[in-house]
Amino acid sequence: MPDNYSASTDDRLQNSIHGTPKINPDEQRKYLGTFRERVGFTISVQELISRDWTKEFAKELTQNYVQIIFINGNLEQEKIKPFILIATKAGINFTLKTSPEFHTNPDNLAIVVANKQAINFSTITASEKYPIDDQPRNQKVKQSFWQKLFQ
Repeated sequence: MPDNYSASTDDRLQNSIHGTPKINPDEQRKYLGTFRERVGFTISVQELISRDWTKEFAKELTQNYVQIIFINGNLEQEKIKPFILIATKAGINFTLKTSPEFHTNPDNLAIVVANKQAINFSTITASEKYPIDDQPRNQKVKQSFWQKLFQ
């Protein structure tokens, strides 16, 4: 009994000094405070800068899994404002994460669309879910005279 008592007392003291231990803190930092298994769609800072994702974001918000959106509030306001407006119009709760632990490097995430329970989607990045087609599908590639001649 005394060993059990001292172990629980030590755990209680450690929690009081250092705080309650978090599960997967690095994963939570990466996904703006949530777990990977709850995430359905992400836009990284690099993707946010390189292309307009507002149409894809609005389309993603119509999916059944969407319950909450996390937005990196450390980014410039003009970059995240369209996404805030779309989320507000769709009536979906969002949280601006402004803690210094959420960085704005190109490989960090700018927007995370998630559920409150595990959904385990395999593809979650915007560039993988909505790739850019280099050539329109309906148009034929025009061959040069020399290609036609030597076919």
